[in-house]
Amino acid sequence: MRSLVTIQKVKAVSAIPDSDFLELAHIMGWQCVVKKGEFKEGDFGVYYEVDSFLPIDERYEFLRASSYRDNVDNGQGFRIRTMKMRGQLSQGLLLPLEKFSELEGCAEGTDVTEKLNVKKWYIPETANAGGTIIGERPHGIPASDEIRIQSALELLDQLKGKPYYITTKMDGTSGIVYYIDGKIGCCSRNKEIKDEEGALYWTPVNKYGLKEKLAKLGKNLVLTGEICGPGIQRNKLRLAEIEWYVFDVKDWDAGKYLPYEEAVALCANLGLSFVPLEERADNFDYTLETLLEKARGKYPSGLDKEGIVVRDAKFPKAVSFKVLNNDALLKDKD
Repeated sequence: MRSLVTIQKVKAVSAIPDSDFLELAHIMGWQCVVKKGEFKEGDFGVYYEVDSFLPIDERYEFLRASSYRDNVDNGQGFRIRTMKMRGQLSQGLLLPLEKFSELEGCAEGTDVTEKLNVKKWYIPETANAGGTIIGERPHGIPASDEIRIQSALELLDQLKGKPYYITTKMDGTSGIVYYIDGKIGCCSRNKEIKDEEGALYWTPVNKYGLKEKLAKLGKNLVLTGEICGPGIQRNKLRLAEIEWYVFDVKDWDAGKYLPYEEAVALCANLGLSFVPLEERADNFDYTLETLLEKARGKYPSGLDKEGIVVRDAKFPKAVSFKVLNNDALLKDKD
């Protein structure tokens, strides 16, 4: 489960011009607007990442006017999202540790998501019939959930000087196709889906003829990609029909993900599109600031892209992270 809420140390506090009541607290690679004087450098706080969904609790009532949500998918609570206050980005929520007696003794970096009963905010990704769930995602088949670089700045040092590639983060829903020991199956992010007419998550198999192609290839593989098109998210790509963009190819028997070149070649052999490449080079030297700028931009449709995904070119899962487009996050009102 994603670490949505952690104990973090304030790296710095900076002023907000023309504000007598607010200032910026810097945590990991994030910044949060906080009450003036509430934190100083070196203080510990409870940090809630963007997309945290907080339960009804008196300590969160100050969020009601801006963040209260009540719907069938999430229930009642407070959604944390990227906001702009006094001209400054506020990327999450930071509260003083002393307000949480139940967290006494928790050290820096401790994941307290479950202790505080915080869930991930769920936005229904598709208006289409995804398909009939027949079970959990089979054991060993991984879900796709890239970490945000602001929560793992050490990855910049791990990738520094190494071959890398950057792809566009597509706007859709994650779809998995596996072929293992002669069996083909499809999954959403977390569930296995029945093979039946009209099932969205079987679209990649049916559209691209993967039953026949994977059987002919005869390799045990797990392919993960983004299903995009009408009825999925907001269809920012403005596609006329459903498309699938692969971003992971796992050799099941070897237990390894294929390097970039091999993954692209295999997809081409199967008639599949790989996620669009934005940049590939031999010497990674980006900073957080330059990556955030790189993540900005538009899809060919002219709408804000979700962001980018950065990976080690030879060992894609050794270092892998996403950088979201702050312009798009600010427009997210759901």
